[in-house]
Amino acid sequence: MSERLAKLQGLLAADPNDPFVLYGIAQEYAKQGDTARAVEFYDRCLGADPAYCYAYFHKARALQDAGRVEEAIATAKVGVAAARKAQDGHAASELQGLLDELE
Repeated sequence: MSERLAKLQGLLAADPNDPFVLYGIAQEYAKQGDTARAVEFYDRCLGADPAYCYAYFHKARALQDAGRVEEAIATAKVGVAAARKAQDGHAASELQGLLDELE
């Protein structure tokens, strides 16, 4: 386990529903190529905060990198809708661009 991941796990122990920490852990697992763990933590992040739009983007990317393109497309679609609902135009635009690339 990387030092950064260990620190994030420590922060998570203090607040298991902190979306920022959950997202950070997901990012660390994604960097390590551990798609299953990354997706697990992106999902936990989104469970804690469904408007955490970049979790959709990076979850879709992790799924794409793992060859799970249909799941990546589904994730990006949900992310676009969530970003629009949150009125986050920048995230919606990036997610739509990813969706266009995937389809």
